[in-house]
Amino acid sequence: MTSSQEAKKQELPPTAWAVLGLLSFPGERTGYELKKWADSSLRFFYWSPAISQIYAELRRLEELGYAASARSGPEEARAKRRYAITDAGREALAGWAADTAEAGPPVLKHGLLLRIWLGHLAEPERLRAMVGEHVERTRDELAAVREAMEQASGVPEWAFPALALRWSERQHLAELELAEALLDDLAGLAEAEPAGRPRSGSEPGREADAAGRQGDGDAPTPG
Repeated sequence: MTSSQEAKKQELPPTAWAVLGLLSFPGERTGYELKKWADSSLRFFYWSPAISQIYAELRRLEELGYAASARSGPEEARAKRRYAITDAGREALAGWAADTAEAGPPVLKHGLLLRIWLGHLAEPERLRAMVGEHVERTRDELAAVREAMEQASGVPEWAFPALALRWSERQHLAELELAEALLDDLAGLAEAEPAGRPRSGSEPGREADAAGRQGDGDAPTPG
C-alpha cells in the first residue's frame, strides 16, 4: 500500500467501514443489493446510507484495494457491476472492528424529545398526538426488525447480524415502553396545569417573571 493509500485508510469514515462490512459476508453484490441489505439490517441499530453514499464508498474502497468489482456477462439482460471484498479489505476491516477505541459512545438524537423539550410552545393535544404517532411508527419498525430476524434465523453466516437484530428488537420494545410512559407524564402535566393557561408565555406578568429569573441566572440545570 502506498503512502497515499495509507493516508486514505486512516481517513475512512464509518460509512466506508459499514459498506465494507456488508461486503464481508459471502457472495458478490451490486450497490442496489447492498442498499437493500442495509435497509433491512443496519438501519435498525445504526443507519442506512443513501445509495449515492454506497456507490461513493465502493469507489473509495476499490481505490484502496479493499474491494474489487466486475461487470456481469452477456447472459444478463441488463449489465450489473458486482462488488466483493478483497483479502486486504478483510484484513483492514478485521483490524477496525477489533479497535474498541473507534466505537465511541452511542449517540442519541431523538427528534420527538426535542419537541417535547419545547412543549411550552405547543398545544398539549398536539404533543400527545405526536407521541401517539411515534408509538405507531415504532410498532411498524419493530415488525420490520422481527421480519429481518426471521430471515436471518438459521443462516450460520448471519449469526452475528442476528444478534444485532435481537438487540434492536429489545431497543424498540424499550422505546415503546418509554413512549407509553411519556404519554402518562404528559397526561399528569395536563392535570396539574390550570385550565385555559396560555402555552406561549403571554400570560400577563409571566414574561416579566421569566425575565427576572433569567437575570438571576435561574436555569433548569446546574451550571
